Amino acid sequence: MANSPYLSDYCRRNNPRSYYVGQGCELEMFTNYNSRVKPPDIRFLNTPMIGYVGALQSIRLDIELLQHIATTKPEWTFVLVGPEDEQFKESKLHHLDNVFFAGAKPPENLPAYVHAFDVCLNPQLVNEVTIGNYPRKIDEYLAMGKPVVATRTEGMRIFEAHTYLGTTKDDYIRLIQQALKEDCISLQQQRKTFAQQHTWENSVKEIYNAINKV
Repeated sequence: MANSPYLSDYCRRNNPRSYYVGQGCELEMFTNYNSRVKPPDIRFLNTPMIGYVGALQSIRLDIELLQHIATTKPEWTFVLVGPEDEQFKESKLHHLDNVFFAGAKPPENLPAYVHAFDVCLNPQLVNEVTIGNYPRKIDEYLAMGKPVVATRTEGMRIFEAHTYLGTTKDDYIRLIQQALKEDCISLQQQRKTFAQQHTWENSVKEIYNAINKV
């Protein structure tokens, strides 16, 4: 049993009794957030605000992609929340006026940042580390109703109907523009409803379904 379609397909090469059982997420911290106050360090930044929350690791995230988007669209503000590895610390992103590094934050503070973003990003590289992983942060973004632009990977297949997926730098710019233009209350509610299906209870049901099939 696996928590992404990519991994269950991979396992099926050796064992036909391989099943995708979903991923349980604890989203209450995000679904219950109701403050309209932005975090003090980003309160006075310009909008639209495009953001990412998570570890800033060059093995997982496309630094060149972020640099391209930020230099192409100087009227957008990019907020990156999380600890940086050395490659991020040394990147040109630190020299761009429209990119703000918020640093690492306690988990309980993260919903406030996601809430402040107009669009959430997951600019992954496609490699052996990322191609099949379950991106739990997507559920966290969607649980707050946020439009999400992410790299198209096998692991993102299950989110396709509720996110904007691209493969090129220009895709990202086009899709962020589309996400900003289309966002509305009905789409926000659809995203929230979808994310709330990814519970431990539902994953356990799928595990038992797989057992019963065998």
